[in-house]
Amino acid sequence: MATTVSPLSAGVLAPASGGVFPALLRYYDDLSGVLADAGRGDRPAGFTPGWRLPDLTPALERFFEPGGISAQELGSHHGTPLRLLNLMHNPRTRTTKTLASLMIVARAVAHIQHTGEPIMIITPSSANKATALRDAVLRAHETGLVGAHQLRIVCVVPAASCQKLWRSPLTDDGVLRARNPLAVLDSSQPLHVKELARALADQEAEALFARYGVRLWHTMDLSNYAVADTARALFERDHLPAAPRVHAHSVSSAFGLLGHFYGQQQHTGREWPGTGARYFLVQHLGTPDMVSSYYHGRFDYRPRWQYRDGLHVQESDPRFPARTFAPDEQLDATFYTRTPATSERMNGIIRRQGGGGIVVSLAECLDRYPLVRALLEPAHVELPADPRQIREWSLVMAMTGVLNALDRGLLDETEVLIHGSGSYGADDYQAPQTHQMRAITGYGDLRDLVHTAAGS
Repeated sequence: MATTVSPLSAGVLAPASGGVFPALLRYYDDLSGVLADAGRGDRPAGFTPGWRLPDLTPALERFFEPGGISAQELGSHHGTPLRLLNLMHNPRTRTTKTLASLMIVARAVAHIQHTGEPIMIITPSSANKATALRDAVLRAHETGLVGAHQLRIVCVVPAASCQKLWRSPLTDDGVLRARNPLAVLDSSQPLHVKELARALADQEAEALFARYGVRLWHTMDLSNYAVADTARALFERDHLPAAPRVHAHSVSSAFGLLGHFYGQQQHTGREWPGTGARYFLVQHLGTPDMVSSYYHGRFDYRPRWQYRDGLHVQESDPRFPARTFAPDEQLDATFYTRTPATSERMNGIIRRQGGGGIVVSLAECLDRYPLVRALLEPAHVELPADPRQIREWSLVMAMTGVLNALDRGLLDETEVLIHGSGSYGADDYQAPQTHQMRAITGYGDLRDLVHTAAGS
C-alpha cells in the first residue's frame, strides 16, 4: 500500500487544523442572504415559513452551537493528499444533517415568533434526518426559543431503519413523545415513507390548521438543505488552501454536494465557477443509481457477477465492487433512495467540472477497515475496533471508495477532500424502545397519528 499517515506540508488555518469552526454562527449573515435568495425561486405547493432566520440572540447562539465544521489532513495514498471535511461535530447526532436541521428549525422559530402560529414539521427519513431534526426541535425547546407546545415534529421512517434512530427526551418523556411521534412503516419498499409523508401534507394541512391552529410543514424541499450546505463552500473558501480538489461524498441523492455547488455559485456570482469543485459520488450496491446513471445512462445497470469461493466477483467494471457478499446487499439503510430526481443535475455538474463515482461493498469496507481507522486517527475520529459495531457507514464508505478509486486509477487529483457526513457505532447512542415508536401500515394510521399529535 502506498499510503502514508504523516501530516501534509500545506498550511491550513487554525479552525481547520485544530479546532471546530462555528460555521452557522460565523456565516450567519451570509446564510441569511443565501436563504433570502432561495426564497425568491419557485417553491413546491403547501405551507412554508418565511425565508428568514430569527434575530441573533444569546439563545439563538446556543441553539446554533452544534453547527460546526473542521478539516484535518489524513496523509496521502499513491501520492494523492487526503483531507477530511468533518461535518459530524454534534455528539447527539454524529451526522451532517445537523447543519440543515438547525437552519430548518430556526426558520420555523422565526415564523412562530413573528406570527404566534405553532408549527408541526413532517418529514420522511431513513434515520439520520429524523434524528437531526428531532434534536434541533429539542434544542429549540431547551434554549427557550419556543415552547414545546409551539413546535412539534412527526417523522416517518421505514422499519428497516428504526434501530438507527437515537433516543432523546422526545422519546423518553410521555408528553413530548405524544407531540413528536416516530411513525414506523413496515414495508418492503422504504421509499413508501416519502409517498406517505407527501400525501399527508397535501391532504391534511388545511384541516390541521382549521381544527388545531397548527401549520404543517413538509420539509423535503432540496432548497431547505442546500442553503445550510453552502456553509461547506464558504468554509473551504476561507480555511483551506486554494487548490484544485475533488470532493468525495457517500450519497443517496447528493443533497450535500449540490449544496456545496450552490454555495460556490453564491460566493462567486457565476453559474459555473471558474474554480469549480470536482465531485466524486460513493454509493453502495443496494442503491447505486447515481453512479449507474452517470456512467451507463440508466439507473438499473449492474455488472455481471460470478460466484466464486463464497463471494460474488466481477472484473468488467472498476466502478463497481470487485467482490461482494451479495450483489444487492444493503450495506446501510441510510442510503435508500432509488432513481433520485437529483441525478440528472449532478450528472451535468460532473460532466462540466469533473469527478465521477464508485460503488463499494461491505466486503471491500471490511478489507479497508484497519487502514481507514489508521487514517482517521490524526483527525480524532474514532471508529470501533470491531466493525460489527458500526451503525452508520457513510464515512467508512467514502474512505473506502476513495482508496479503491486511487488504487484502480480512477482518480488523479491534487487533493481529495472527503466529506465526513456521518459515523457512529453501537456505543454512541441508544435506539428507541418499541413502545416509544408507533407502527403504521398506511395513510390512515399516519393521519390519525398526526391529528393526535397536533391536538395533544
